[in-house]
Amino acid sequence: MVDQQIYTLAETVLSEARAEGLMIVTAESCTGGLIAAALTEVPGSSDVFERGFVTYSNEAKHQMLDVSAESLNRFGAVSEAVAKEMAYGALANSRGDIAVSVTGVAGPGGGSAEKPVGLVWIGVAMQGMAPTALECRFGDRPRDEIRALTTEKALSLILEAIKG
Repeated sequence: MVDQQIYTLAETVLSEARAEGLMIVTAESCTGGLIAAALTEVPGSSDVFERGFVTYSNEAKHQMLDVSAESLNRFGAVSEAVAKEMAYGALANSRGDIAVSVTGVAGPGGGSAEKPVGLVWIGVAMQGMAPTALECRFGDRPRDEIRALTTEKALSLILEAIKG
């Protein structure tokens, strides 16, 4: 069950996408499908939600989303470059018009000084536009909080992109 605030945001995202005739695609790593789950929790979402990719491993990012091995090796999975490539790859491998991607360190372990727990990159891509990415630092919080905050922020960025 999706929390009420996220559910309401997902409803708004779907309504705006429907009004603009846009199909949404997700490419998720650290959220493991929570963004897709929030969108599909809303009845009738199938007319605007095209598909979701859960690409937790680097191999999956490369195989399913065409993220370059060079970017993964040079910048690491949790990076601006990979978030952008994930969003772009989601569009290229679907019938979507707008894609959101997330890659980050949800914890409790796995962080470093350079990439601490709570660091998440969120990418957004729309057909005909260059992908963008936003760095979010949610801090050293419990894993479920980081994943929920990431889901909420990703939905907000989709909404902003749709509204132009």
